[in-house]
Amino acid sequence: MPAPISEVSTLGSVAVLIAQAVRSYDCDPTPLFAASGIDMRQISDPNARFPTTRMQRLWRLALEATGDPCLGLTAARQFQPAALHGLGFAWLASDTLRAALTRLARYSRLINPFITIQVEDIEDRVELVLCGPEAWPDHVHAATDLGMAAFLQMCRITAGAVVNPVRVALQRPLPDCAARFEEFFAAPIEYNAVDNRLCFERQLVDKPLATAHPELARINDRTVVEYLARFDQASVTMQVRARIIERLPDGAPHQQAIARALHVSPRSLQRRLRDEATSFKTLLDETRRELAMQYIRESHRSIGEITYLLGFSQPANFTRAFKRWTGRAPIEFREAREQPV
Repeated sequence: MPAPISEVSTLGSVAVLIAQAVRSYDCDPTPLFAASGIDMRQISDPNARFPTTRMQRLWRLALEATGDPCLGLTAARQFQPAALHGLGFAWLASDTLRAALTRLARYSRLINPFITIQVEDIEDRVELVLCGPEAWPDHVHAATDLGMAAFLQMCRITAGAVVNPVRVALQRPLPDCAARFEEFFAAPIEYNAVDNRLCFERQLVDKPLATAHPELARINDRTVVEYLARFDQASVTMQVRARIIERLPDGAPHQQAIARALHVSPRSLQRRLRDEATSFKTLLDETRRELAMQYIRESHRSIGEITYLLGFSQPANFTRAFKRWTGRAPIEFREAREQPV
C-alpha cells in the first residue's frame, strides 16, 4: 500500500542539487530553504531525507527566485553518481546500461517512494518510464525535469557523452526554454505526454560497459537494500530481501526464519507481502536470479561456489534453476558471454 502523502520523503541529495543550481544564478538559497521548512544545515548529511511536500515548496521558491523554467536542467548538470549513494555506484559497475536502468527501476524508492520507474522493451527500443510524479498535488515540473535529465546524465557518465535517446516523452507542457531541453536531450521531445520516457536503441543499452565490475555492483546493491530496509520500515519487501541476501550462503532461508527475524508471524508476513503484490517464494527466486546473473559474470567463481553462495544444496539444483531463468546452463551462458563479439 502506498504511504500517505504526508509521510513521503525525498532523498536529501536532491536538495543539494537545488542549492547548487540556485547558487549558479548568483542567488542565495538559504532564505528559500528557510521558507520551505528545510534546515539547510542538514543537507550535507548523506542519510538526510526531507518531506516531499516541503521539497515541492522549495522547487516553487527556487523557480520564482531564479526566474528560469529550465531550473531542473541546471540542477541536473550538477549531478554526480554519489547523489544516488550506493545505487549510483552500483549503476557505474553494471554490466550494461540495461542492467543499470533495471537497478534504477528496482530501487526507485530510494529517491522517492511515490514514483515508479519501469524498463520496457518495445520493438527495437528499450524505454525507461517514470510514472507517478504528475499525480502529486501541485506537482512542480522542474522536479521531473531534474529526474529525467539526471538519469540521462548518469547514462552518459557511465557509457560516454555520445549516449543520446532516440525519443523523449515528458508530461510537462512545452516550456518557454524548449530549445535548452532539445540541446540537453539531443532527441525529439513529446510534451504533454501520457508519461515520462527516455527511449534508447536496444543495441546501445545491451552493449557491455568497460566500467563493469560485478562484485562492486553486488556490494553496492546490498548497501542499497540495507538502506531501504532501514529507511522504509513500511516496505516488508525490502526488509525480506535484505534478510534473504544475508542468509543465502547458509542455505535457502525459510519463511518462518525470516518472519522470526522481522518479529512477525509467518501468516502476518505472508499477508503483508501479498499487500505489496509479491510473496516470499517470488522474492527468494528473484533475489537468487539477480545474484546468479552477477556471479556468473565473475569468471573466477566456480559453479560450485555460486551454488553455495545462492543457498542451493547441489550444483544440479542450481543448474536447473539457471536454465529456468535464462534458457541456458550456467557454463553455456558464461562461455557465450566470453566469446568475442
